[in-house]
Amino acid sequence: MLSWAEAWPWVAFLALVIGLLVLDLGVLHRREHVIRPKEALGWSLFWISLAMAFCGVIYFWKGPGPAVEFLTGYLIEQSLSVDNLFVFVLIFTYFRVPAEYQHRVLFWGILGAIVFRATFILAGAWLLNRFAWIEYVFGAFLILTALKMLKGGEPEIHPEGNGLVRLLRRFIPVTADFEGTKFFVRRGGVLTATPLVIVLILVETTDIVFALDSIPAIFGVTRDPFIVFTSNIFAILGLRALYFLLASVLGLFAFLNIGLAAVLAFVGLKMVLSHWIHIPTSVSLLVVFGLLSLSIVASLLFPRKQTDGQSRP
Repeated sequence: MLSWAEAWPWVAFLALVIGLLVLDLGVLHRREHVIRPKEALGWSLFWISLAMAFCGVIYFWKGPGPAVEFLTGYLIEQSLSVDNLFVFVLIFTYFRVPAEYQHRVLFWGILGAIVFRATFILAGAWLLNRFAWIEYVFGAFLILTALKMLKGGEPEIHPEGNGLVRLLRRFIPVTADFEGTKFFVRRGGVLTATPLVIVLILVETTDIVFALDSIPAIFGVTRDPFIVFTSNIFAILGLRALYFLLASVLGLFAFLNIGLAAVLAFVGLKMVLSHWIHIPTSVSLLVVFGLLSLSIVASLLFPRKQTDGQSRP
C-alpha cells in the first residue's frame, strides 16, 4: 500500500490529466468540427509546451537525472506513436469516418489508453522489481520488434478478425450508418451500436498492441514508474493534435520506420547489456534524438516515389 507521500504525485497528476480532458471535450471541443492543420499545429505546440513545463517541474523536484529520463521517455513514446497514426489513418479511411467525428473517437480512445497503460506500467514495474531476469526478456522483445519493423509491410485492417468486434456484434446490433458522434442509439426500443463503436474498439486495441513496444522501451531508460507513466501520458495527450497535423503528410517520412527500429534495437541492447555496460541516460537521449533526426532528414532528402498509389497514407 502506497503512503500518502508516495501517492500524492500520482493523485495530483491524474487530477491534472482529468482536468485537461474535461476542458478539452467539455469546453474547447463541444461543437464537432474539422480540425484544420493550423488549429492542429497550435494544439500540438500546446501539448509539447505542457510536457516541457512538466519536465521543468521534474527537474526542480527530483533533479536533472529524472528530468532527462522524462524527456527521453517522452521522445521515445512520441516517436513510436507515429506508427499509431498510420494505423489510425487506415481505420478512419476504411470506415469512411467523417473528419468532424474523428476527434471524438480519438478522445475516448486516449481515455481508454490511459487506463490500459497505467495497468501495463504498474505490472511492468512489479515484474522488474520482483524478477530481475525480466529485463532481459523486455530487451530481447524490443530487439525482435525492431527486426520485425525493418521487414516492413503495410498494415491491413480486418474488423471481422477482431475478437472484441465479433463479440460486440454477437450481443448487440450495429447500424449501417453513422448517427452523428453517437456511439449508441435506440432503434425500436433496442439499444444499437453505431460504426463509431467498432472504430473505437479498433483504435483502442491498436493502442494496446503499440503499448507492448513502447512501455518496455521506456523501462529501458528509467525504472521510476511515475516517470514512465507521466512521459507516456503526455505523449498520448498530444497524439490527437499530432494526428490531425501529420495525417496528410505521413507518407513523406519513408525512412521513419528504420529510425524507430534503430531506437527499439538500441534500447533493447541497452537492457540486455545493462549489467555489463552502463549507458548514461543523457547519452541515450542523444542517441534516440540522433537516430530519429537522421531518419527524418533522410526521408526529406530521398523521398520514395509513389507507385500505383500504394504508398503509405
